[in-house]
Amino acid sequence: MRLYFKYLKILLKAQMQYRISFWLLTLGQFFVPLSIFVSLYFLFERFGNIKGWSFFEVALCFSVANMAFAITECFARGFDAFSRMVSAGEFDRVLVRPRSTVIQVMGSRFEFTRVGRLLQSIGVLIWALMNLPIDWNAAKAITLVLMVVSGVFIFTGIFVLAATLCFWTIQGIEVANIFTDGGREMSQYPLDIYKKWIARFFTFVIPFGCMNYYPLMYVLDRVEGNEILYMLSPLCGILFVFPCFLVWRIGVRHYRSTGS
Repeated sequence: MRLYFKYLKILLKAQMQYRISFWLLTLGQFFVPLSIFVSLYFLFERFGNIKGWSFFEVALCFSVANMAFAITECFARGFDAFSRMVSAGEFDRVLVRPRSTVIQVMGSRFEFTRVGRLLQSIGVLIWALMNLPIDWNAAKAITLVLMVVSGVFIFTGIFVLAATLCFWTIQGIEVANIFTDGGREMSQYPLDIYKKWIARFFTFVIPFGCMNYYPLMYVLDRVEGNEILYMLSPLCGILFVFPCFLVWRIGVRHYRSTGS
């Protein structure tokens, strides 16, 4: 981890060499999700609710998904850009170094400008919490934190799986964006507004529901049944990353240099 933080420090210094560009990109990252949120606001202004979910309940869901995605893009972007490393033959150098390939790839790129998206999501989160009649206790506060942590692990796992495909395809394939950008868009809304097969897929295969829908039901006191299962569901999202890293190790064993 010392190596990882050293990577982080070096790349932060490099990006801050062009400060105007850095702050303009950060500002852009603030306004892009804001425009999506404004469209969400007008949607509820027109229809009032979506399958019984109010605007501020969906806003809470929206903020958690975007916070998790922003943090992941900032600190795990190396996997998202991994195809360039493979096609250029740079992964050969990674393999001969006596350090973990995961740490080296993850530390190869950081997108600090995503702090703009993060700040916007925090603002939406605060606004939503101020307008929701939540009876807070320690368990609910911990659950809310775990929702964001779980989302970071889920998105990181998807980035890792998409990067692993590059061992066979060399170039990244666009279908992976269905589960990265598409997953972010889908998880901005409660899971029960979708078809049942979609809800099942994003619960038992890619556990986005464990990031926002099920723990959100607990936080909002909408649980029917065992509350503990809903409260602890974000842990399933955290566990999702471990089989993803197992698949990564299999991909590393099958790597063949491009010869670039």
